[in-house]
Amino acid sequence: MDNVRSLVALLARRAADQAEDRAYIFLSDRGTEEAVLTFRQLHGAASALATRLTLAGRPGDRAILVFPPGIEFMVALFGCLMAGIIAVPLMVPRRNSARDASAAILADCTPTLALTSAAVALRGNLQARFAQHGIRWVEVDLAAEAGTTGDLPEPATDDVAFLQYTSGSTSDPKGVMVSHANLLANLEMIRLALGNTRQSTYVNWVPLYHDMGLILNALQALYVGATCVLMAPNAFMQRPLGWLRAISHYRAEVACSPNFGFGLCVNRYRADQMEGIDLSSLKIALNGAEPVHADTIERFVAKFAPHGFDPAAMYPAYGMAEATLLISGGRRGRGYVLRCLSRAALQAHAAASPAGPEDAQSMVGCGRALAGERIAIVDPDNHVRLPADRVGEIWVHGANVARAYWRNDEATREGLDAKIAGEDGAWLRTGDLGFLDENGELFVTGRIKDLIIIRGINHYPQDIERTVQSLDDSLRDDGGAAFSIPDETGEETLVIVQEVERTARHTIDIAEIESRIREAIADAHELSARHIVLIRPGALPKTTSGKIQRKQARKLWLDGSLEQLG
Repeated sequence: MDNVRSLVALLARRAADQAEDRAYIFLSDRGTEEAVLTFRQLHGAASALATRLTLAGRPGDRAILVFPPGIEFMVALFGCLMAGIIAVPLMVPRRNSARDASAAILADCTPTLALTSAAVALRGNLQARFAQHGIRWVEVDLAAEAGTTGDLPEPATDDVAFLQYTSGSTSDPKGVMVSHANLLANLEMIRLALGNTRQSTYVNWVPLYHDMGLILNALQALYVGATCVLMAPNAFMQRPLGWLRAISHYRAEVACSPNFGFGLCVNRYRADQMEGIDLSSLKIALNGAEPVHADTIERFVAKFAPHGFDPAAMYPAYGMAEATLLISGGRRGRGYVLRCLSRAALQAHAAASPAGPEDAQSMVGCGRALAGERIAIVDPDNHVRLPADRVGEIWVHGANVARAYWRNDEATREGLDAKIAGEDGAWLRTGDLGFLDENGELFVTGRIKDLIIIRGINHYPQDIERTVQSLDDSLRDDGGAAFSIPDETGEETLVIVQEVERTARHTIDIAEIESRIREAIADAHELSARHIVLIRPGALPKTTSGKIQRKQARKLWLDGSLEQLG
């Protein structure tokens, strides 16, 4: 946006030009409007909070944002931005925080303030726990109004807007220092890629402490001046078709979800609950934040096309916190790209046509580099750029790439200041494997740290997991982890951890299903699964966006902490 140098200036522009337009609507679990903020109200409440924060902290202090689902989060975020406080989005810590990342994040960013709501302040002993670390609580008031913001500091373009912590899917979470410049650059890239306008209503269920929920939905809607309708994540998980009903009701153009969310809609489909739902308004159904599966897309299209869903609206994409958010995407209305590849060739880090049906694997393209950005495929060992159709590490260069991790110079040098051999410029090392085809389409094949190497052959864990989950309805989709451990001779052996659907926990024949899993893995991947661990639903460690934490699952298995069914 022209002449806007920060998110604070962006909100001020919206409050002036679209004062009474609805910025955010929060829906109750029943789908009714529970809370609404206009752009004017958001600006007023945020500036009132900022005035309070200037008395409670100093510019550069960190404040964790700890909120249940709702629109208070957005007031808290902009209050911090106006006061020069560095916001740190955080999920509400569990009672037993050993299984989430909150303790590591608090130790890393050392916050002095916790912005929250009265509902969170009353939960358990959370306030007392944080007080032990010198963290003061500030409750957010949606109704507060401020007459002026003249005494508040104006953020510089390069100032840190917030710390977005990485998902922790393969390592401890790191705080990405996202600046106003990074945000404005990526928000403009997203606008150009998605083609959205002031009329492009969003409907979002992804939590706001996650970068997809915050940047791709809440902030992108603000950037183009559109309305963003928010739902509670738990409401979506319990009734995913409510998301589609809200899209239909508000005639939304944009809806974003990790891959598992689209699969959940298919799995929970009921014709009677879809009566009157018309999805023809949806122009961008963005699928990202985790590996995008071809079968999930095809099942969603087949199930919801009769309800007006246009297959061309399906929009696979790729991104990560270090790039602010979005890295690649398609063109509005182009639809998705599928490519049938050789599984054997992929194991040798190449993309080629399959030798036959038994060698075939369908992969989804995640679009091309955004405007003003470059993507390279690089050999992760010698840092040499690779040609089209060769699998290597995905590297990214652009104004959207953050300059540093919080207080982690080593990780910054290795991950954000990487050099391609024989070339100038700093690049982001994503840690993801993939390839570019001759047209520049990006295909993501997996994580380097998750790659399974047995007898010198590369195996992608998500391929093995899909083989397992396709065997039987009792095996939960997106509920498995494949990894390797050394045996007594030091050779790597395969372990499968798989959740069993709640409805099948007491009826499943464990010996029979384990035998089928071993046979399927041997047939499809020429591997022997030494250990098969069937667990209850919800027991597999995942990130906030639903990514499988294979490293953590491996640790739990080695520690004997996974309770096996039967």
